Amino acid sequence: MATANDNIARSRMGPVIFSSTLGTAIEWYDFFLYGTMATLVFPKLFFPGSNQVVGTLLSLFTFLVGFIARPFGGALFGHLGDRIGRKSTLIATLLLMGISTLLIGFLPGYTAIGIAAPVILVLLRLGQGLGVGGEWGGSVLLALEYGHKERRGFWASWPQMGAPLGLVLSTVVANIVQSSTGASFLDWGWRIPFFVSALLIIVGLYIRLSVLETPLFAQLKEQKREAKAPLIEAFRYSTPEILLSAGSRFIEQAPFYLFVTFVITYGLDKLALDKTFILNAITVGSILEMITIPLFGHLSDRFGRRKWYLIGCVLMAIFAFPYFLLMNAGTVTFFIAVVLSLAIFHSWVYGPQAALIAERFGTRSRYSGASLGYQLAAPFAGGLAPIIALLLLTGKSSLSALGLSKVVVNIGAGSWQAVAIYMVVLAVISFASVLGLKEMTKADISGAEAPTANEPEIILAPTD
Repeated sequence: MATANDNIARSRMGPVIFSSTLGTAIEWYDFFLYGTMATLVFPKLFFPGSNQVVGTLLSLFTFLVGFIARPFGGALFGHLGDRIGRKSTLIATLLLMGISTLLIGFLPGYTAIGIAAPVILVLLRLGQGLGVGGEWGGSVLLALEYGHKERRGFWASWPQMGAPLGLVLSTVVANIVQSSTGASFLDWGWRIPFFVSALLIIVGLYIRLSVLETPLFAQLKEQKREAKAPLIEAFRYSTPEILLSAGSRFIEQAPFYLFVTFVITYGLDKLALDKTFILNAITVGSILEMITIPLFGHLSDRFGRRKWYLIGCVLMAIFAFPYFLLMNAGTVTFFIAVVLSLAIFHSWVYGPQAALIAERFGTRSRYSGASLGYQLAAPFAGGLAPIIALLLLTGKSSLSALGLSKVVVNIGAGSWQAVAIYMVVLAVISFASVLGLKEMTKADISGAEAPTANEPEIILAPTD
């Protein structure tokens, strides 16, 4: 017989999904907006004394700072989420991200305040990283813990849509502002998208304040069974799951940031494509992901998340070399086809990824464990991805410019083939990591402790 809490949870899935998805989209809007400006504006604004390659690398290193902060944000807000609740923690992450992004819009450039400009930029990027580091776990658990008894791969995939939706929002806003401000874009126009963030934050807060705590955590809190030290508990009982979850993300995260950040630099400098065209192609690919992410989340419920994810790792590895071969053809058609193909292969693993990670932790430490499993991969596979790709692509020239040519062994760097090999290596790491994870698609995750694999839960029909 279905409980009253189960019936209430079903009736609230619509508002919950809307809240978790939109809130995540707002936070990713802020995060991706920085990535776009890191390639288009920040090299000239905050590092004007550097040559083009070094300026771009320095700008991307500030992009990396946000990824370094994400595991710390996951640990901090994971602890709070497991102690005081998912809802309150999500409001805090949204505020932190929004304020950090808004302040970037007010930040003077290097010519105005000197070295203080890039230093403050790094600090604000740290704030963004901490915010988004805590956001993912809460938004996913909001959907997962409301819809945990049925189709949780599908429900948990909706917050994942926040990433491409936020990317579309940031790209569209940046395009509109760039076209409307013209030559003034580099002077002051670039600040407008950061100011828009303040309006989005107000909307996001209003929506999140209207959503109740998840039924699983509410029950845990009612029974006074919260973990006193959820972070320690997560590592004590689930360290292999945390590390393997992080490894599983390499093939999802790195190609995505190559897709949204590195591809801009590659398209502009190597293929001499129009900047607006590149951004529009990325936007179309992101829209495609908004369709395929919930679709693939649904299919993972049907065929099993582990099997589905392993196939995705293989597909991404196979696609690494054709990705550059088609892109290097230099035609508009091939470029669009490559971007759309990578979007599909990325969503193949990104859709079921939320449930794949979160369902292997108990309610007492699920926010902490899932956040760490997700965010520990961020510095290595996210922030470093466009930097490593640019170093591999430009080879000795960029290493010499950074003074690293004598200490770094060049093994085929300076070609797109090196970047393709890099993607294949990441695919192998993720494939091996997922092999080490147990299949949990049908496991019961309603308990306070970590669930046992392959224990099918009993699905009861709703009663009046």
